[in-house]
Amino acid sequence: MPSTSSTPVTPSTSTSPPLPADDPSLFEIDLRALRMRWAAAAARSPIGGAAMVGADRRAQALGIPGERLMEHAGTAVAAAARALAIDTDRWGAGPIVILAGPGNNGGDGLVAARRLARIGAQVVLVFVAAENRPRGRDAARNWDRVVREPGVTIVHAPVARDVGMLGQGIEKASIIVDALLGTGVRGELREPIRSAVELVRLARAAMVPVLAVDTPTAVDISSGQPSDPAVRADLTITFHRPKTGLRTKLGAALAGRVLVAPIGIPQEADRG
Repeated sequence: MPSTSSTPVTPSTSTSPPLPADDPSLFEIDLRALRMRWAAAAARSPIGGAAMVGADRRAQALGIPGERLMEHAGTAVAAAARALAIDTDRWGAGPIVILAGPGNNGGDGLVAARRLARIGAQVVLVFVAAENRPRGRDAARNWDRVVREPGVTIVHAPVARDVGMLGQGIEKASIIVDALLGTGVRGELREPIRSAVELVRLARAAMVPVLAVDTPTAVDISSGQPSDPAVRADLTITFHRPKTGLRTKLGAALAGRVLVAPIGIPQEADRG
């Protein structure tokens, strides 16, 4: 596991389970056990996107590196992806296809790709962006790591046509991970993200399970209102606290089952 320059400050008690990146048995348990392990996070009151962004920023101001928060989030995504594939009898049946956007949601997907490859999964990481690398510092650092990972096949899809070509054979994927967009969705989707959402819909129509990161792409994490098109997930993994948008009738229908994973944001950073 990559080291960081500063020691992370994490909320803990003697009975709290380890945070995802520090949990040695995380990749040995199923979805039900993951839900039980992270029950304390799921029991917290829900918050919206703005409150989550604020908590993340305050955590970093308190000395917790954003890179460390991303490592915990991406490791949790990897554990959920493995458990979903096993629970649906698809582990090892085909590649885990991770669709990663250029922001921090995509950065979580990059960490997940690295973690999954290291436990023996066949991973295809599709970077859906006009850029050649992610925008943010933490996501960019994880890009530099994952491009050196021998178990990850990387595909760059900068335009809609490149995404469309991936539709041929998408039914052979074991699962799809939607790490395209998270809390920053505003208005109608632009290309190539729009075509990537259509690709997810095509895969799901072929009975490929879909795991969404934080919120299904184009589903507002605060209100639950979707744009068109929007991802419909079988399982959504969100972080730190439940999200208000995933508790609404429409948001819940698009999110599917929901896991809430802790990522190390301390109580003093949490004002929502």
